[in-house]
Amino acid sequence: FQAEDGIRDHCVTGVQTCALPIFFDGLWAREPRSYSVAVRMELSRIVDCDLNDQHWVQLVESGGSRSLQIVIGQTEAAAINRRLLEAAPFRPLTHQLICNIVEALQGRFEELIISSLKDHTYYASLKIRVGEEVIPIDCRPSDGIAVAVHHNPVLPIYVEEAVLQSAGS
Repeated sequence: FQAEDGIRDHCVTGVQTCALPIFFDGLWAREPRSYSVAVRMELSRIVDCDLNDQHWVQLVESGGSRSLQIVIGQTEAAAINRRLLEAAPFRPLTHQLICNIVEALQGRFEELIISSLKDHTYYASLKIRVGEEVIPIDCRPSDGIAVAVHHNPVLPIYVEEAVLQSAGS
């Protein structure tokens, strides 16, 4: 975009460099900063492998061709699958309970972000807005996806570009 003072914003796939003035530590700076870019993903399928008792979810890039598979536990796979099949339980289960608690405390889920991959472990956070503040809540991606599909409407799921580049296909 073109800012009023003629400074341009430059975007390269995966990294955004901002040349706009930035205020930090009481000083204005015009040094470029790098910010990670999150890619919108959609839940494509849940796979249950009876041979080795493994379960995983496949996320696919919205409007793109990349995908990411994450191994998850049996309980989370059942919770996600139950919700996708719209088989509502008689009473709220754990992930629906979490949604109900946040709503009762005047919070609002905004999104799930799968932010990093370290030592074969994915890290994620659910973003919850309470008033003007957005609070990131650390979670396992499997629990975050289960909360995302139990939320009405389903929460957007994002994966950091760096994670897709290192683990995606």
